[in-house]
Amino acid sequence: MKRQVIDCLNKGRISHEQRNDIDVKNLLAIGQVSLEEVAVVIGRSRGNDYSSSPHHFDASITVHIIKTNQAGQSWYVEWYFVEPNSVFISVHH
Repeated sequence: MKRQVIDCLNKGRISHEQRNDIDVKNLLAIGQVSLEEVAVVIGRSRGNDYSSSPHHFDASITVHIIKTNQAGQSWYVEWYFVEPNSVFISVHH
């Protein structure tokens, strides 16, 4: 899962779930953080930083969540896969 999302980030195979507060909740979508920064945050995360849950609109979709602290910042990254892309719901600190 971690390797797959980092591969998607490195290859630019991403999209973003539409949401009302995207300017606060998805810094990747508005260009406040780069694909590379998100890949580093995910890559440096540990197993206990990870959780998953069913998507709130479609329970057949697994949403992946990383909550971690890096470089003095708390990060929250939430995404799911729709092959061949990763769809980001939230990326914020």
